[in-house]
Amino acid sequence: MEFFSEYGIFLAKSITVLLVVLFIIAAASSAAARNRKSDDKELIVEKLNEKLEDAKKEMEAHVLDKSALKAQRKLEKKQEKDKSKQTSDKPRTYVLDFDGDIKASAVETLRDSITAVLTFANPERDDIVVRLESPGGLVHAYGLAAAQLDRIKKKGFKLTACVDKVAASGGYMMACVADRIVASPFAVMGSIGVVAQLPNFNRLLKKNDIDFEILTAGEYKRTLTMFGENTEKGREKFQSDLEETHDLFKHFVSEHRPVVKIDEVANGDIWFGQKARDVELVDELATSDEYLMDACNERDVFSVKYREKQTLVDKLGLSVSRGISASIEKLWTDLNASRGMK
Repeated sequence: MEFFSEYGIFLAKSITVLLVVLFIIAAASSAAARNRKSDDKELIVEKLNEKLEDAKKEMEAHVLDKSALKAQRKLEKKQEKDKSKQTSDKPRTYVLDFDGDIKASAVETLRDSITAVLTFANPERDDIVVRLESPGGLVHAYGLAAAQLDRIKKKGFKLTACVDKVAASGGYMMACVADRIVASPFAVMGSIGVVAQLPNFNRLLKKNDIDFEILTAGEYKRTLTMFGENTEKGREKFQSDLEETHDLFKHFVSEHRPVVKIDEVANGDIWFGQKARDVELVDELATSDEYLMDACNERDVFSVKYREKQTLVDKLGLSVSRGISASIEKLWTDLNASRGMK
């Protein structure tokens, strides 16, 4: 019984400390986010050829015996010396990343990455790859994301979209902008359709004698609402808007990927890997790793991305979080130790 009492006190103290600290961190982070400017991002450029070379050297160190490893290192040193006397004339591939949520929030960093590459790259010899993952989301948000990729095409670059898991709905809207779509064998593609759903609480409000009024100027300012009494006319208008959006989506895909038989695939259905290849939604089946490793044999490949700079608040939050974890772990250890002594 004494153990449960001690445990209850320990738990109450831990939760209280945790809530106070989390509240302080949340308030500080919120204030920092409001004051964050566009120059609070830093550009990260990594040469993927070098990462592959480092991985290769690490494998050699584990697998080769000492004499073979020594000979290999001697050969590599000679090759590096020869390379240092030459200027690289390899074409370059720039790799961008987009990991989409329902609001396509990653479009901000994608926009900056595209701008950075376009200021330097040469469309006559360089190309661009976007590693794309998204199940889709808001129409206007993914419309902007697709338009950002279209900037690359308008500048004359070859654009390849690599999809390892999913590029559906708005995600496919982005992918179809590319000259070539490479998907893994089980990647989810397609979902060329439009969906909208919302609950309606009008009957619940009426049951509890609660009035709800909505005033509009313009016949179709509101069609379906969550709390008002929806009409058949409003439903028809809402459905008409969905159909119009779907037509725009189909036209967009047809314009950027004319090989697709749009009437056969624009029914909202999805296709996995090989099936997507059969209906021409993708051009090649391969993972992004496979595609980029092959590219490294012929080209200099660079990953380009922006990330938020860590502010003092971010660093403080991480330190505090680690401190809380350590403190709770110590309290728990001490509690168990004292219980064992008794």
